[in-house]
Amino acid sequence: MRIAPKVNVSAEDRKTLHRWARGRSTPVRLMQRAQIVLLAAEGRENQDIARAVDVSRQLVGRWRTRYAAHGLAGIEKDAPRSGRKPVRRDAIARRIIETTLHEKPTNGTHWSTRTLARALGISDSMVRRVWLANNLKPHLSRTFKLSNDPHFVEKLTDVVGLYLNPPEHALVLCCDEKSQIQALDRTQRGLPIKKGRCGTMTHDYKRNGTTTLFAALELAEGKLIGTCMQRHRHQEWLKFLRLIDAETPAELDLHLIVDNYHTHKHPTVQRWLARHRRFHVHFIPTSSSWLNLIERWFREITQKRIRRGTFASVRQLIEAIMDYIEHHNQDPQTFIWTAKSEDILAKIARARAVLNNVQSE
Repeated sequence: MRIAPKVNVSAEDRKTLHRWARGRSTPVRLMQRAQIVLLAAEGRENQDIARAVDVSRQLVGRWRTRYAAHGLAGIEKDAPRSGRKPVRRDAIARRIIETTLHEKPTNGTHWSTRTLARALGISDSMVRRVWLANNLKPHLSRTFKLSNDPHFVEKLTDVVGLYLNPPEHALVLCCDEKSQIQALDRTQRGLPIKKGRCGTMTHDYKRNGTTTLFAALELAEGKLIGTCMQRHRHQEWLKFLRLIDAETPAELDLHLIVDNYHTHKHPTVQRWLARHRRFHVHFIPTSSSWLNLIERWFREITQKRIRRGTFASVRQLIEAIMDYIEHHNQDPQTFIWTAKSEDILAKIARARAVLNNVQSE
């Protein structure tokens, strides 16, 4: 014969149990559980408690045992249940995953929950649950390209070495052009931001010309050397190199990280660099703009000053850009590179293996 556990109720628990047992704004099942525990604390047997509360003896045993083990928390809420096994979803989940990964709709590039549900004859909520459980997001995509530069490893190691171990008595400058920045003016004034509503701007615009921003980010302190010019030929690049030469201490060597744009390799530029021996140019691999930290700064100025700005003329655009650079240099913030060459090369090797496997299928 199973002996019911002894129930000891503290004074604080007793107050709470009496409040629940009175039944004022208390669910009936919680009221019954409180009455069971209070009667058990008086030493009553399960059979007597069952008759008094008008429930089964098994129910009495369950809740006095639950209280003895877990206190008030044990009777306040039901124990978690496993629920019904999702038989149908388990049967069709593999088909949903296979179709999502290896097939396309006849009139589209990717599936939506509704189009896949219609094709498989199931509910779109089932498709959504399976996608969520397997982290499938066919509506999203990212740009991706592996560099085919034959000297990729050498260039990568060179540039990352400058980031992680910059040379002494020298400045490392990340340089590039942000070309064809448009001076766009909206056709109407936008609505201001307010509680519950974001600011607005018209979808159409008026083009008022373009400019090209030449910028060099000094790696140690984060200061920026920048200027705007109408074009971006080798002549303008030479002007920018002269500006860098004038605005940096003459006694320091300059290590410039640049991309493979033909302007940077023009014979006239090469001759100028040969005469100015403190300039050392380091080219990033082709299709690897992510390796040049100036691109990260270009994202900053684009998001914070250009994209949502309105400019009635190129002059206004240039003034806004130069004003942004001036404020940046008052409290410069640099970007810190942390990735090691070995880690980058290992990741690229994995990506190339996956790409080759996809191409061979």
